[in-house]
Amino acid sequence: MNKRVEGTSEAPDEALSGTVAGIFVYPIEGGRGTALHKARLEPPGLAFDRRWMLVRPDGRFLTQREEPRIARLVPRLEPDRLVLGLDGFELALPLEDRGEPLEVGVWRDRVRVVAPDPEADRALSRVLGREVRIVRFPETIVRACDPTVAPPGSRTAFSDGFPLLVTASASLAALNAAIVAGGGSAVPRARFRPNLVLEGVPAWAEDRAGHVRLASGAALRLVKPCARCIVTTTDQESGERLGPEPIRTLRALGRDFLGEGPCFGVNAVPVLPTGPVALYLGEPVRLAASRSPLT
Repeated sequence: MNKRVEGTSEAPDEALSGTVAGIFVYPIEGGRGTALHKARLEPPGLAFDRRWMLVRPDGRFLTQREEPRIARLVPRLEPDRLVLGLDGFELALPLEDRGEPLEVGVWRDRVRVVAPDPEADRALSRVLGREVRIVRFPETIVRACDPTVAPPGSRTAFSDGFPLLVTASASLAALNAAIVAGGGSAVPRARFRPNLVLEGVPAWAEDRAGHVRLASGAALRLVKPCARCIVTTTDQESGERLGPEPIRTLRALGRDFLGEGPCFGVNAVPVLPTGPVALYLGEPVRLAASRSPLT
């Protein structure tokens, strides 16, 4: 059962209207985000979002928590390849699921993946100064979301646990107002690495809502507040740890709803009754309480 959030904005009795003000994909887990005008929403999230990942020699996943310089990996999606840039060099990877089969660890999951290019492994290892491999999440593989909070059949790729992260512009504005009032400096949206940013809904409304209905008729079920970690204190251009904000102010606001750390944004899974749909910037949405039906 989804644990609802206490001590935040009231859940609306009627659906709130808003728009999609930002769409972002992160092709490589931990790498720089890419802003899009339009994206394809699929069962495991937005197309090409977190479908590549760096792993250590032992096959364990590598993220900004352990290696903040991954933030400096700049992806560029082209029609037939993914181009990665870092510190003046570029390398290209195929979009297709091809390469050496491997099994890697992502948290408690073991996932069958492919390693597309040994030369890319060597180049990234040289630039980062440590041995790494880059792997691709095959589209045929299913990595299930936590069934205690997500609907049956929900799945994701290399994200921590859920395929989408939803935030609201008003919530970031409210958080930054509190940070500045406490003598700190406002933090940019990029620190939270959202997939979707909603405009026109009140601050923290996403905490208490149950789903976001899209103009296409599909929906996003909001399943769990997102507990934040050291990544939010990391400059997403330089890869430097800056701290202590926004963690300090999120704690001061009492946003440790789950006992897992201070929360900002909500994890979500797609509800796609008729298959993948297009999601576009400026698309109208309806943010509604969990008791509102999806169909």
